[in-house]
Amino acid sequence: MDNAVLVQSPRIDDRAAVLIANIVKTVPLLADLSRADVLIGVPRGNSIAVIAHARPHSIAPIHRESLVGQALARGDASALFRAVEARQFARGLREYAPSGTNGSEGTPAPVVQEAYPIENDAGQVIGGLLIETNSLESERLKRRSEVFQRVLKLFQHGALRGEPEGIEQLTPFGEHDGVLIVDADGVIRYMSGIATNLYRNIGFGEPLVGKPLSYLETQDDELVRQTIATRRCVQVELEERGRTWVKKVIPIIRAERPTIFPPVRSNPLLAFLLIHDDTEARQRARELLIKTTMIKELHHRVKNDLQTVASLLRMQSRRMQTTEAKSALAEAVNRILSIAVIHEFLSEQDTRVINIREVAQRIIQQMQSGVLDPARRISFSLAGPSISLPARQATSCALIINELLQNALEHGYDSRTTGGAIALTFQDDGDAVGLIVHDDGRALPPDFSLERVDSLGLKIVQMLVTQDLQGQIDLQSDHGVSAIVRFPKIPLGGEDKWNEPE
Repeated sequence: MDNAVLVQSPRIDDRAAVLIANIVKTVPLLADLSRADVLIGVPRGNSIAVIAHARPHSIAPIHRESLVGQALARGDASALFRAVEARQFARGLREYAPSGTNGSEGTPAPVVQEAYPIENDAGQVIGGLLIETNSLESERLKRRSEVFQRVLKLFQHGALRGEPEGIEQLTPFGEHDGVLIVDADGVIRYMSGIATNLYRNIGFGEPLVGKPLSYLETQDDELVRQTIATRRCVQVELEERGRTWVKKVIPIIRAERPTIFPPVRSNPLLAFLLIHDDTEARQRARELLIKTTMIKELHHRVKNDLQTVASLLRMQSRRMQTTEAKSALAEAVNRILSIAVIHEFLSEQDTRVINIREVAQRIIQQMQSGVLDPARRISFSLAGPSISLPARQATSCALIINELLQNALEHGYDSRTTGGAIALTFQDDGDAVGLIVHDDGRALPPDFSLERVDSLGLKIVQMLVTQDLQGQIDLQSDHGVSAIVRFPKIPLGGEDKWNEPE
């Protein structure tokens, strides 16, 4: 039997394709409400090809990865094969061992399978819908309200017809969302425990099942009546009783023609009302926005203050009489402006992650306009990928770039040199960053040693690279001089752990 070839499904014409597309839209919410993985497959030879797979947001899914594009064998989905072949609902049980995070198989566990055939307008089976539930959740469902079980079945039947409309526009159902079932008269027939608690939070401590929605004095009754009348899902955000609500209504629609499914004993004029209290999340978002705005304004002011300090130092430099003093103040100005560049980026962006290549480009522009004499015809170039770093690493990196470029300009060429090239190159090695500053000027002295260097700029670089960035630096003569820096990336969001004691 395992090698039997399925009867091929009829050619999927445009109408059938639209039907399947509409069914695909329903499976995400169907998976959430069923607390199960939901798959859609079409026969292909002796297997069934998975064309859609929805995993629940309200519970851990059975399959860690999507099965779309995979072929199911009979042993994987016996219920689905029987549903497609016999053109009727089928139920089965199988052992499933999920793959572990390291690729190994986990402990096998029983999985309950329920499958429905999918029919075209001519009553021909063109595919199937498979609902896979872990055995524990399946037992929990059996103990839930009989009203909920019946209406969930009606919803599954409607999904096979690609109903209701507008379901793809609804946001996912979460594990902290409440569920109500309401009939066409607006009477509450079922309320989940979470929904009970949500309404209790706004003052309804008594049992609400059996009461009309109008008793709540909210817009729920109007929303449900509108949804049943239009047969279309609706989602709204409301401010009621001091809380922010997201409410979704899904109509349960009566079948307009005979189906292959046995009738479900329930008034089909029903609706799911799904409620989510978004008050705390909205409050956190508002607080975060305010905090972000304040921090950006702070960075903007720090940048302005640093630029003011740099301007004062430039004024002081003009009063200096010695070349050494002027040079020292010029270097200080460059260091201050390099830090100001970081604060400028932080004042403009909504994240603490900074593209260090863009920072380097800004530093080079500052150096070309403020330090370099155009008559010397020394060019700067920038190469390599864009690399995003946390603000703290980016600040150290900006200072390192400034010092290395300044060092190459001062020590690679004497004051009479005209013509030269200084190149900054970035390397992204995944978990580490490399940057190389190369100049085509003078080579290093034969006895050069970083440990014995007297240059303040190189001492600053050594300290920043080894102590702050926990990296390494090396200087090599290579048709000039190359300063090579390499340091590990801080994982984004892990800045606070960088200096934790071991």
